[in-house]
Amino acid sequence: MVMSFRVSELQVLLGFAGRNKSGRKHELLTKALQLLKSGCSPAVQMKIKELYRRRFPRKILTPSDLSMLHIQAGQLPSATALTQGTVCHLPYDQRFEEAHFTFALTPQQVQQILTSRFSLLLFRFCLCETSCPQEDYFPPNLFVKVNGKLCPLPGYLPPTKNGAEPKRPSRPVNITPLARLSATVPNTIVVNWSSEFGRNYSLSVYLVKQLTSVTLLQKLRAKGIRNPDHSRALIKEKLTADPDSEIATTSLRVSLMCPLGKMRLIVPCRAITCTHLQCFDAALYLQMNEKKPTWTCPVCDKKAPYDGLIIDGLFMEILNSCTDCDEIQFMEDGSWCPMKPKKENQEVCQAAAFAGIEASSLYTVSSEGKNSSEGKKKVEVIDLTLDSSSDEEEPPAKKQCPVSSAALPTAAGPKG
Repeated sequence: MVMSFRVSELQVLLGFAGRNKSGRKHELLTKALQLLKSGCSPAVQMKIKELYRRRFPRKILTPSDLSMLHIQAGQLPSATALTQGTVCHLPYDQRFEEAHFTFALTPQQVQQILTSRFSLLLFRFCLCETSCPQEDYFPPNLFVKVNGKLCPLPGYLPPTKNGAEPKRPSRPVNITPLARLSATVPNTIVVNWSSEFGRNYSLSVYLVKQLTSVTLLQKLRAKGIRNPDHSRALIKEKLTADPDSEIATTSLRVSLMCPLGKMRLIVPCRAITCTHLQCFDAALYLQMNEKKPTWTCPVCDKKAPYDGLIIDGLFMEILNSCTDCDEIQFMEDGSWCPMKPKKENQEVCQAAAFAGIEASSLYTVSSEGKNSSEGKKKVEVIDLTLDSSSDEEEPPAKKQCPVSSAALPTAAGPKG
């Protein structure tokens, strides 16, 4: 059996046995034969039979051989389910299954596919579970034939650990090039996969209309902008004092740069399920998912599907009113102020020392007392940019910088 295996089957076998699966075919074959000579476990023997039967099926099943177990197609928005079919257990002593399906197109559906390059036929797999909506999920060792032709599936992902069997990314598969675009001749699908105890799968075929990122952005804008009060409430919630904490967080910094393209936000967006304030740019997010659909939030790495996206009204207000900074700071009451880069603040401070221009600093100390004869006050500004790891054990140098006699904001400190 092993001598008839191809490279892919030898790699699966060696990976299943926890052996090194790198090398040319003759090297892999030598390793597999050594595995047999050393006395492999019953599980490995079963895997060899499974791979061999997969390679050389004993019988091509016909519809009359099937057990007529109907698989229901799950419904998805803006898609037409077309599949009907049956599934059966193959007549040999291993956990492999095969299912046959047929679907037919109406004259209107055929015309829609032929006249629009954005109309596609997709098939999708998911777990056969009705308690909640299911995500795409491929069965293990999946092979699909559409009208007798092998259907290309997504490539295997690199294994996360040594010896682990590679897996395919589960996502919809376009079968339009393999379909018979006819209203009189039905289409057939044959599916082979490794069964798992207690786990069943559903297959559906959908006629869908592909939407471009530009169209999706227009639809997202048409949904409207989320009320700024939602974000203000989230800010207040995050900055609410924790009675069990010794330090109170009184402000929160957020960037106005998109984490995807490192450019300033234009359409600030995030998923309604995200708990963070940081936004990403909707246009760039949709463009990236148009090329490679992952629909994952770039900030928290959680699912961020299109239907769950919202445009943040508070960030829209901030972007429109604050054009000269890339970072802001939120306060406990939901208000905000722009944050200037540290380098820019130092330059302003130095210029003020020589030209007498009023300067503001991120690090200030409030003071009380009468105005001096010059109408200016002196405050000590500690330069925090000095390297604290220097060999000299000396306190940071202090700079004298004249500031306006107007009231200065007081830096928040630990909770008393």
